Amino acid sequence: MPLVVEDAQLEPVTFADLPGWTDDDQAAALATFKASCRPLLRGDPAADPRPMRRALMGPCRRALAHRAGAGSESPEAARKFFEQNFRPLRISRIGEPAGFLTGYYEPIVDGSRFPNQIFKVPMYRRPPDLVAPGAKPGQPFPNRGQAFRVLPDGSSVPYYDRGEIEDGALSGRHLEIAWLKDPADLLTIQIQGSARVRLEDGTLLRVNYDGHNGFPYTPVGRVLIERGHIPREEMSMARIRDWMRDNPDEATEVRRQNRAFVFFRIVGLDVTQGPLGGQGLPLTDGRSIAVDRVLHVYGTPFFISAELPITGIRTNDPFRRTMIAQDTGSAITGPARADLYFGSGDEAGRIAGRIREPGRFAVLVPKEIDPVARGAALPLPRLRPPPLPEKPAAKPKPSRAEPRAGRRAPQR
Repeated sequence: MPLVVEDAQLEPVTFADLPGWTDDDQAAALATFKASCRPLLRGDPAADPRPMRRALMGPCRRALAHRAGAGSESPEAARKFFEQNFRPLRISRIGEPAGFLTGYYEPIVDGSRFPNQIFKVPMYRRPPDLVAPGAKPGQPFPNRGQAFRVLPDGSSVPYYDRGEIEDGALSGRHLEIAWLKDPADLLTIQIQGSARVRLEDGTLLRVNYDGHNGFPYTPVGRVLIERGHIPREEMSMARIRDWMRDNPDEATEVRRQNRAFVFFRIVGLDVTQGPLGGQGLPLTDGRSIAVDRVLHVYGTPFFISAELPITGIRTNDPFRRTMIAQDTGSAITGPARADLYFGSGDEAGRIAGRIREPGRFAVLVPKEIDPVARGAALPLPRLRPPPLPEKPAAKPKPSRAEPRAGRRAPQR
């Protein structure tokens, strides 16, 4: 069974080639992998015929049947499981030595069920007239691609953009889930894809991504860098929020450069678990990643190596960890691109906001897949014929109309 990942270069390596492999807590990674295995085994294989999806079935069955005695899984037994069932392949975009990492988290913000003088920024649920072409009934709304507004006559037009929605295009339709204090809070939640809203009576409300308006995402941070408002080396979500709160009038225009707008739904809240990712599972702090869903299959393990500013803005802390693909995002594109989930709350947000770093990716491929099978089946290129012997250059004859030197030929 061959492996094909578009626009990617794959290099077979050994586990010994992965720095920090033996130091990682593979038991935590295996527990997260097992969580992904349950929906994989329950799902319809015909819905995703990719080789990786089929190949993961064997390791998933063995993982769920795997026992290491009483109590929790030992790191050594978990590491042995991965080594027996997978082979690592270095993966990156063609022509690039490394991939790229960012971080995300679940914000916790204050809100209200009703608007008032403090809480006046609406957070909307997905409108019933918002449709995505090709989306199947009952399936999650896609996280990127086109989306339209269906008119009463059945025709469709582009949906309202951020500016139109902020100006009240959805007002009066009773779509508000909650009301927030600050537009910067809503933008942060839309970028992260989930949040806990702390209501005035102390109740926590968890919301998750449920749709978008069809416009491509434009990073607000990039706009602020290009306009000279925030230096590139200082860019973080915290700096964006601080700048917007200090410059409310200009912030409105900057936000509207990102015409994309995200809608939410209320989901069950278990404070012991993370928000739901794209696979429909609670995310695990420090083990779940968002990947390009077009290229990668949920449940795929990756070993990621990087130096990250985790303990401080200018630190280079070693990050060597097995991560499981359980989520996706509109800005997460490419074979070696991942968003690392760091958990909930302000501290997780500070860490996630600092992460914009290169990283080395190794995808752990089930041994049911032969990573070189596709290359072995390709025909070899034809041998290039040897070059013809060069003839000695003829000595040019001087023109009677020109001197022998002093004039330069025209440039072509």
